[in-house]
Amino acid sequence: MLGRLVSNASKTYGKNMLFPALNMSNKTVKYNLNLHEYQSKELMDKFGVNIQNWRLITDPQQAINAAKELNAEEIVVKAQVHAGGRGKGHFTNGYKGGVKLCKSGEEAMEISNNMLGSNLITKQTPPEGVPVNKIMICESLDFGRELYFAILLDRAHQGPVMVASPQGGMDIEAVAEETPEAIFTVPIDIQTGPTDQQTKDLAIKLGFQGDSIARAQDQMQRLYKLFVESDATQVEINPLVETTKGDVYCVDAKINFDDSAQYRQKEIFNYRDVTEEDPREVEASKSGLNYVGMDGNIGCMVNGAGLAMATMDIIKLHGGEPANFLDVGGGASENQVKEAFKLVTSDPKVQAILVNIFGGIVRCDVIANGIINACKELTLDMPLVVRLAGTNVDKGYALLNESGLDISTADDLEQAASKAVASLK
Repeated sequence: MLGRLVSNASKTYGKNMLFPALNMSNKTVKYNLNLHEYQSKELMDKFGVNIQNWRLITDPQQAINAAKELNAEEIVVKAQVHAGGRGKGHFTNGYKGGVKLCKSGEEAMEISNNMLGSNLITKQTPPEGVPVNKIMICESLDFGRELYFAILLDRAHQGPVMVASPQGGMDIEAVAEETPEAIFTVPIDIQTGPTDQQTKDLAIKLGFQGDSIARAQDQMQRLYKLFVESDATQVEINPLVETTKGDVYCVDAKINFDDSAQYRQKEIFNYRDVTEEDPREVEASKSGLNYVGMDGNIGCMVNGAGLAMATMDIIKLHGGEPANFLDVGGGASENQVKEAFKLVTSDPKVQAILVNIFGGIVRCDVIANGIINACKELTLDMPLVVRLAGTNVDKGYALLNESGLDISTADDLEQAASKAVASLK
């Protein structure tokens, strides 16, 4: 979201940061970490950011005690899933709305009973929805204004920028398109961080007055500290609210992190909830593979992200549909090849497989042995087309041809894609 927003505001690159990016590496599987709302609040609380009091429950009966502990006149019951549009969503059991207001623990228990154990379907979930296993119950705030505030890395400014708007609590991209003058972008010097003057000017532009200006400044500085010290690439608060008493709270947050910092942000990356990820992608990461499932019927196994993208493109060019993105990396082993075949064949839509390997670091004979062993172990019963190039390519093709297996080889990618598509006709 914010990539396109800043593109409109400061003529920089466009990239929807709400969706996982393919961030590939030959050594480490990388992924965009998604946090649940309660996890974001937990993290913000560690940096002294103002958030509502909240409790997490996994059983409807816990809602009564949670409401008592919050001791609020009105409470909010929120299903915890990695998807937006929860309030307008519906459950597979027929219940409507993943965000509800109520006034008692008994009401919260009844609402929770309808949510827990059912799948929530929103515009951002798969058609079958995602399971709700946790619910956050928090105090409702009496606020008069909803605003937007974010910090993100921006290529055009070669560093972090603050992006803010007095029009919060809504789709910020719509604001950028319809009223771009209502969005303010402030570059930050990475060496010094945001200055007091910068945060004060921004707070005033957002409409804060009197003592609330300093309160807004304080929250901006705390959010920047979170941004830097947690190796975030984006901290988006929507909405940032001003209560009727002039206090400033961060109600909802979307936080993205630099995958390269995983080694030093272990506590944050332990927030990962694999129950909301494609099981195949989870298994792929365990084997050091990069896998993304798609909707086609030609399974792909390739080494290198760029080559994998080119392979999918040429399959489409020949009238086929790729079933997956699968990068085994530059140093794939025989075992990784076998695990890759298991992943590809686990998709019931796959009717043919195309292997496209360029042997640079990895040797083609190693890949060939992996393919042969995988075919024998899995008893492969679908067309398999293999294109090899590079180190030990002759040895690789010799192993495949002498294996006695029904493997079709190709001289180049064009021929390989053509054969794979033709095998389904």
